[in-house]
Amino acid sequence: MFFSVIIPVFNRPGELSELLQSLAQQSYGDFEVIVVEDGSVTRSDEVVQSFRGKLDLHYFFQQNTGQGFARNHGMEKARGDFFIILDSDVILPERYLEVLQEAIISRKLDAFGGPDAAAADFSNLQKSMDFAMTSFWTTGGIRGKLKDPSKYQARGFNMGVSKSVFVKIGGFVDPNRGEDIEWSIRIKKAGFKLELVEEAYVYHKRKNTLLSFAKQAFSFGQNRVNVSRFHPEAIKLVHWLPTFFLLFLISLGINALFIKFLLTPQLLVFGVWAILVILNASWKYQSARVGMLALITSLVQLSGYGAGLVVELFRKGLGS
Repeated sequence: MFFSVIIPVFNRPGELSELLQSLAQQSYGDFEVIVVEDGSVTRSDEVVQSFRGKLDLHYFFQQNTGQGFARNHGMEKARGDFFIILDSDVILPERYLEVLQEAIISRKLDAFGGPDAAAADFSNLQKSMDFAMTSFWTTGGIRGKLKDPSKYQARGFNMGVSKSVFVKIGGFVDPNRGEDIEWSIRIKKAGFKLELVEEAYVYHKRKNTLLSFAKQAFSFGQNRVNVSRFHPEAIKLVHWLPTFFLLFLISLGINALFIKFLLTPQLLVFGVWAILVILNASWKYQSARVGMLALITSLVQLSGYGAGLVVELFRKGLGS
């Protein structure tokens, strides 16, 4: 068996059903699926049962420990040669496993990370959140488009390792605080070949509201600091850019109070960036409404991440 697909799930049977359906429709068939229920109150056992006979499916329930440790449990139970880690809120294109298997063999990969995208039937808000997380104008495209694929840091919604990687260095060391980034760094330090496989994308069906998206962005900034506890070099200049953006917005607001929104260099720069975001998102999703929402979600994502990074660094300083 080539692939073992590991899916931690917590109170999300509806999401899991969509993911399992997309797995049942894969063009490549040499795989098993391992679902680890991480202490859910709303369990997914009935959903799993409905896919018996359609998939080589294994279901395990454990007390809540966090998604990182739930993934470890799944990998310990896995029988395949290569483990794929997926979040429960993703949906796979029909050729996902086929494309991935070809890339792993042809590029001799020990591990991989794949990007995320928005499907055509996603809501306008989901598409705008996808833009905020993947666009050049927000994250620089580091979640899915790199000139050097070996510089990619895989994310837990779409990543994987060979069984030999797991045997040699173990799994996740943290339950849910940037554990995927930490694992990616540790995999590379151990000498294994981890690269971005751009063609192995998933549709990331986020269920966020704007408020929960803001909280998530804040936690992403905090998580980067948590990763630096294991790997001090984890925070680079690029990770400070959202904080600089947040400071820029604050300075823009202060100037606006005193200059009454007259044309200032800051306002001009912000206006150009905002127009580019709106136009790019509107063209990408063929919707002006998504373009306007993308401006809001981009502001939320950058400001939230920047604030989370600074707050957690301050807490880390106090702790030390």
